[in-house]
Amino acid sequence: MSGKPKKKKHKGLIFFIVFTVVCAITFGFLTKNGQQSLDAWRDRMQTNQNWLSYKLNRPLPGTPDLSKKSERLAKLNLKLGNPIFMRIFKLEGQLELWMKGKEGFKLFATYPICRWSGRLGPKLKEGDRQSPEGFYNVHKFQLNPNSRWYRSFNLGYPNSFDKSFKRTGSFLMVHGGCSSIGCYAMTNPVMKEIWEIVTNAYKGGQKRFAVHAFPFRMTDRNMRVYNNKSWAPFWQNLKEGYDLFEKTNIPPQVFVCKKTYRFKPGLLIEKNHQYELQKQCPTTKVSSIIE
Repeated sequence: MSGKPKKKKHKGLIFFIVFTVVCAITFGFLTKNGQQSLDAWRDRMQTNQNWLSYKLNRPLPGTPDLSKKSERLAKLNLKLGNPIFMRIFKLEGQLELWMKGKEGFKLFATYPICRWSGRLGPKLKEGDRQSPEGFYNVHKFQLNPNSRWYRSFNLGYPNSFDKSFKRTGSFLMVHGGCSSIGCYAMTNPVMKEIWEIVTNAYKGGQKRFAVHAFPFRMTDRNMRVYNNKSWAPFWQNLKEGYDLFEKTNIPPQVFVCKKTYRFKPGLLIEKNHQYELQKQCPTTKVSSIIE
């Protein structure tokens, strides 16, 4: 008789321990830090899967059918030579390539990023291994057809915003391969398609294209989960430009004023807006569009 209560006691203790662990895990995932940890775990798993696919010479998960580029263009009523625009999302590991249509820009492809380096947050100095976040423009002279990593283009870091904070760094690229020390590596097959679209956009008359690099998709969920980070005010500033494009499907005009990004609705026909910010920032001698 003396052994029976002991068994019940042990069962109750085991149940309590299991219940406590489950509650702790659930609560952890419901907190901001818990959700951030879950996001980081997913990112690591995706990075490992990408690396394995790369080493096996297979397309990364989520890669569009590169052999059917012409069909994909025709389906969206797009053609090589149209102006382009790109967005990068670190946490999701994605690069979006948009092409200009008759009434705005259309999403042509979402490519998986094989690898980026550092943590969520902007690049601050040479050697910190951080991939940049912010608004950048790519001119033709920033392209490198003889890159160590197949093909590459320089993002133009540091831009005028970065320079206002005395941030340093150089040769921050989007390139082929699957290695990164501050760059965004796309694999060679994907970079081949990107390169063809980029070079044809220049041939079609585009003088530069914009690349907007974000820590994550600036959704309400992500802004809420990451609002306890030191970079939250900076990310809130980035979100202004993100929201404007989401609303119009036209890349916004981006300016720097008093160490802050400022935005105006974009236009389908490019013009020179170098001094328009003067009205918004009258105390600044030179109101510069992002360069």
